[in-house]
Amino acid sequence: MYFPQFLVGMFATSFIVAIWAVLETGSIWKAFGWAVVALIILQVGYIGLVLGLIYGRGSKGAEADPAAANSMPAFRGELGKILQRWNRARPR
Repeated sequence: MYFPQFLVGMFATSFIVAIWAVLETGSIWKAFGWAVVALIILQVGYIGLVLGLIYGRGSKGAEADPAAANSMPAFRGELGKILQRWNRARPR
């Protein structure tokens, strides 16, 4: 998820929470407080998601075979033949 897309969603959600709080409590200040709490909860969740993705990618990367990461998948048909010729002709 892109960060700008997350920001738009976060502010839209807090706006909806603020409208709901105004309708329930009738107080602008309570609505503002609930909106801020929603923003904080969403931000903590986003940071947790990012850290989980980083941690998950790091643990998978430690177990991965470095030779397999640099190899190309096998292609069939004409594309495979073209790639094989290109790899043989390419200087290393």
